[in-house]
Amino acid sequence: MPVADSIYRETHLLPSILSADFSRLGEQIDEVMDAGISMIHFDVMDGHFVPNLTVGPAVLRSISPLVRAKGGAVSAHLMIEEPEKYAEDFIRAGADLISFHIEASIHPLHTVSAIREAGAGAGVALNPGTDVARLTELLPVVDFVLVMTVNPGFGGQELIAGVLEKIPTIRAGLRPEAAIEVDGGIGRDNIRSVVEAGGNWLVAGSAVFGAADPGSEARFLQDLARS
Repeated sequence: MPVADSIYRETHLLPSILSADFSRLGEQIDEVMDAGISMIHFDVMDGHFVPNLTVGPAVLRSISPLVRAKGGAVSAHLMIEEPEKYAEDFIRAGADLISFHIEASIHPLHTVSAIREAGAGAGVALNPGTDVARLTELLPVVDFVLVMTVNPGFGGQELIAGVLEKIPTIRAGLRPEAAIEVDGGIGRDNIRSVVEAGGNWLVAGSAVFGAADPGSEARFLQDLARS
């Protein structure tokens, strides 16, 4: 389901369910959305592109109705090889936005087109060690860029502050209405610095779901990002 164009220009906290308690996944999604969150981050890992395995379309299919019922959107981050083969499966399962890694796609422009044609917003992700120049041909056409501030594959890592220096270069090549999503190690102590660097979608996993009250923490972090 296409999201409103305005969402790309707004500042949002995206709680990552990678850090949620999967025995209470629906309940925890309700907690953060009832606290004012409107975007949920869904991490997909294949054990090949990154050294870990997570969830697939079946889990997304089970949670996307919960998110949509509250007027929200799901952003699926595909940390997988050959994302062009699987993006449509995740869109059919309920992803409103799809990001794939430039390092994993042989034909990234085709992948962007396929995601859009299937009805989702298209984003490209960049690992900390990858040069921004790899994105040159994509920046004018994508809906958002996902800047990884940790090496992908595991939650709970510390933000690599130097990666934030890439954001102004990325912003200069993007369409004005496109978003910059930042993922990795974001919490109370650094979320403002990420926003000041130019990020407007902020992914937080353990900072939200590791808190005693995930809803309260999600609200606090989103308010702090927007302050």
